[in-house]
Amino acid sequence: MIAEQRGRTIKNVLMCSALAFAALIAIIPLVSVFGYVFLRGFSSISVEFFTSMPRPVGETGGGMANALAGTGILIGLAGLVGIPWGLAAGIYLSEYVAAGEKGAGLGGAAIRFGIDMLASIPSIIVGLFVYVVVVMPFKHFSAWAGGLALGILMIPTVARTTEELLKMVPVHVREAGLALGLPRWKVIVYIVVKGSLRPISTGIVLAIARVSGETAPLLFTAFGNQYWSHDLSAPIASLPVQIYTYAVSPFDDWHRQAWAGALVLILFVSSLNLLTRVILKPSGRAGA
Repeated sequence: MIAEQRGRTIKNVLMCSALAFAALIAIIPLVSVFGYVFLRGFSSISVEFFTSMPRPVGETGGGMANALAGTGILIGLAGLVGIPWGLAAGIYLSEYVAAGEKGAGLGGAAIRFGIDMLASIPSIIVGLFVYVVVVMPFKHFSAWAGGLALGILMIPTVARTTEELLKMVPVHVREAGLALGLPRWKVIVYIVVKGSLRPISTGIVLAIARVSGETAPLLFTAFGNQYWSHDLSAPIASLPVQIYTYAVSPFDDWHRQAWAGALVLILFVSSLNLLTRVILKPSGRAGA
């Protein structure tokens, strides 16, 4: 009996050690990348970096204020496209297709297939698509085109998250609303969706983090700009494109600023992921 218990203890220790080792191996790449970027970019972080414009070629100093503002504008435009369409698709798949609504099967299968395909398509293909559809007909790059490309990339993340979270709402909650005589759309909007706003917002935050570091689509759509962008119909600067431009340049000062921009971008994406943890964290005491 003692020998059997000792054997179980040894097996338990071995399995816990193996799992801890696997977790450590998974974390090492993240820590390595973050640590290396931090070491290379932290010394270049300054007030000037966040408040100054890029300097002309050959001059040292300057910052990425226009790129930081441009990234915020592009994410805002992307949200106008990706969030409403993603929420609509997720609600339709959860409340009509999954519920077996008559006539929704074929359309739901097409929407789900489209979302799955969109999630697997490389971002550069989306950039090329928007380039052909928007940039070429208007014959110029623009913030609108960049926002559209990023918005398309946001749709599958928002849609999938919304669908899965709404499926977790108990059926009796919907039935209780219908039993009170409420129209179905009011049950969906005011009971199902409103009660799930907190977890749904995590999908939106993850979608924003997903597109924040995209470079390839913006090269074909927003392109870039060395100045402040006052017209959304004109090219606009963005942090990922600015980092790419500075990284491939032959100037050491631009390399330094590229590392600083990479650090800011990593911190921004990490903050968004931590925000999702905070949003999903249960509030209050259990049983209270």
